[in-house]
Amino acid sequence: MEREGEMDGSSKEALMEEAPPRYTASPRLPCLPPQLEGLLMAAVVMLILTVVIVTFLLLGLHITETHAEAVLRMTIHGPDGEGTPQHLSMSKKEWTGTFAVRDGLNASAVVVYDYSKLLVGYRSWRHRACCITRMDQDNIPGLDAVTETFQRRQAEMKEHGDKAVPLADRSILGTSINILCSTVPVYWA
Repeated sequence: MEREGEMDGSSKEALMEEAPPRYTASPRLPCLPPQLEGLLMAAVVMLILTVVIVTFLLLGLHITETHAEAVLRMTIHGPDGEGTPQHLSMSKKEWTGTFAVRDGLNASAVVVYDYSKLLVGYRSWRHRACCITRMDQDNIPGLDAVTETFQRRQAEMKEHGDKAVPLADRSILGTSINILCSTVPVYWA
């Protein structure tokens, strides 16, 4: 009787008699010389690499766009998603952003951020005046702060009368603010 783990001699002999498998070179494409085959492989690798890079760039662009929309939505609606929605209109040609905001009960106002002139304009439809202020390029005020500042300024103007002198030179205003305030006097806030 044989012990476990020991093989009988006949199975060893059968393994020894079998020839080892033959390894052959991979078949070449019959119509391509080796130099052209290497060039073709390099072109295929470059094509695959280009497709991968373009895919990641497009994915990154999509993620960036989605993030920017989410940030804008949080800015307009507030971090918790609540609050009065404002409407935004952007003009890349003039570098302006226009917001329609609420100004009290059943009233609205328009806030124009003019990034080319670094001005912010505000016109409430309840008041017969426009207010403008300068903004710092590195520290652009938020919509809530701008709206509050302009509403406070218009309330002061209403209380103290129109003792303020309106802006005489409208050439410093951009096109959007000029159109917004074309029929009313413009004051610095």
